[in-house]
Amino acid sequence: MTQAPPSRAKYALILGGMTAFGPLCMDMYLPAFPAIAEDLRASAAEVQLSLMACTMGLALGQLVMGPLSDALGRRRPLLVGVAIYVLASILCALAPSGYALAGMRLVQGFGGAAGIVIARAVVRDLYSGVALAKFFSMLMLVVGIVPILAPVVGGQLLQLTTWRGVFVTLTAVGALLLAVATFLLPETLPAANRRPGSLGITLRTFGELLRDRLFVGFALSASLAFAAMFAYISGSSFVLQDVYGMSAQTFGVVFAVNAIGIVGIGQLNGRLVGRADPRKMLAIGLCCNLLGALLVLVAVLAGLGLVGLLPGLFITVASVGLVMPNATALSLSGRPETAGSASALLGVLQFAVGGMASPLVGAAGSHTAVPMALVMGVLSIAAMAVYLGMARRAVTREREPAVV
Repeated sequence: MTQAPPSRAKYALILGGMTAFGPLCMDMYLPAFPAIAEDLRASAAEVQLSLMACTMGLALGQLVMGPLSDALGRRRPLLVGVAIYVLASILCALAPSGYALAGMRLVQGFGGAAGIVIARAVVRDLYSGVALAKFFSMLMLVVGIVPILAPVVGGQLLQLTTWRGVFVTLTAVGALLLAVATFLLPETLPAANRRPGSLGITLRTFGELLRDRLFVGFALSASLAFAAMFAYISGSSFVLQDVYGMSAQTFGVVFAVNAIGIVGIGQLNGRLVGRADPRKMLAIGLCCNLLGALLVLVAVLAGLGLVGLLPGLFITVASVGLVMPNATALSLSGRPETAGSASALLGVLQFAVGGMASPLVGAAGSHTAVPMALVMGVLSIAAMAVYLGMARRAVTREREPAVV
């Protein structure tokens, strides 16, 4: 550590802002999907491709920027990454076509990933033990607000400006965070603690993890359940606005309510930690994820309208508050010596699998909810099948993970 850390609240706001790049990139422009498609004369699949591109950029950026920060220190990769994010955001606002927007979103996600992965590394540099756990709890409170507010803010911005103005706003946010990081965030990794060549070591560790049946079972089942929620994120703007006639502002409110479901269930899960078996909690979460997705499918196919659709969407989204924390704990418990790499790989799998689901949701155009419902149903079924076929069986046949 190069110096004593200043105010915890100050660091929580700075690093929380960096970690929020992911939900900001993905959620703020969701209410603008129909407007983007109309303005750029793009199909729903083309617009949703921009969401996939962003998630792939976030995944790739974590793989690259994390090891670079171990080798070069935290500040340089962070500042370069955020600068890339700002530049790409400007180019997104100027995009002349759907495919150009997708290309710039890939770069935007790559740059934003630096904030996500390096912010966590900075926390590890500054704190340890109980202080580390407490700081991450504080950080999650800051980060948890963003997915709730981002689509609401995006919807309100559309009353004042076009979809391009949303990306101008993202540019301004990125520029502000770049200035804050430049002047207020010191280097936290001394030169003596840096590890040149860590990229190769990280890739070898990833290979070992991917050969671990238990890790893959927990990580892949969680990623598929996350992808079912991501199918909702990708398709709900078109479905709720074009198919069911919601305004951009009402969509933002519905999106926020569902995001509150994740936060609330996540907090409930936190209270149950230590008193309930995480495997059972994960299984309950996957069951809820499947139940919600099937309710969505039934509501769409049976023509039940919003009364039938919205409860299923809420259950599917809220279930992630159970699935992700327990799957993460179980994934990391079997390999304490590679917990950092396992956590990074888990995050990459989530973004990669979720991103690949995005174009499928818009395959039949923007005026039907059937593709979104089918994709959610298939992914939720696959999540449960992977858990039962790999993770649950691996636990009983190989070893019992020790989760504290």
